[in-house]
Amino acid sequence: MSLNAPNSVTLSRIALIPVFVVLMFEADPMRDFWAALVFLVAAVTDFVDGYLARKNNEVTALGKLLDPIADKLLIIAGLVMLVERGLAPAWIVILILGREMAVTGLRAIAAAEGVVMPADDWGKWKTVAQITAIIMLVLGWQFWIFNVAIIGTWVLWGSLLLALYSGIRYGVAYINGAAGAPVKDS
Repeated sequence: MSLNAPNSVTLSRIALIPVFVVLMFEADPMRDFWAALVFLVAAVTDFVDGYLARKNNEVTALGKLLDPIADKLLIIAGLVMLVERGLAPAWIVILILGREMAVTGLRAIAAAEGVVMPADDWGKWKTVAQITAIIMLVLGWQFWIFNVAIIGTWVLWGSLLLALYSGIRYGVAYINGAAGAPVKDS
């Protein structure tokens, strides 16, 4: 097992998830602020671990396994806690999580066939939208005429559309021959 700096950063993301969840148990403006901050820090570690791994040429099999798991655990925790607190509709969360499971399964099937299906830009934008929506909905602040919770709800809707669109793109790519020949991981 290779516990280098990028993998340590990834593990810190996983370690921050229970902190976020505990902070979300009670609706309180100060706890919500700290929950949003913890979530943001955890989300930023996703960019940091990838940057460090590429910069220092420390990409490992453990990192390739842990990073997407950590990402999904963080997003799942955020979305589930939004539903728990009544800040997001359960049906949207179910659709988003269903997409995640479907794409993960499809990528696993492709990998078993020797094909790498790397994340595309639509999936990356989906993740950014989900992170943004979760933070906005947790904070729920009102600034003058801007209600961050309402904007966060719109961003969550946008993340759902991005999730469905990128999920369809994965499915179409697989069906149209992405599984035909091995692809080099980028």
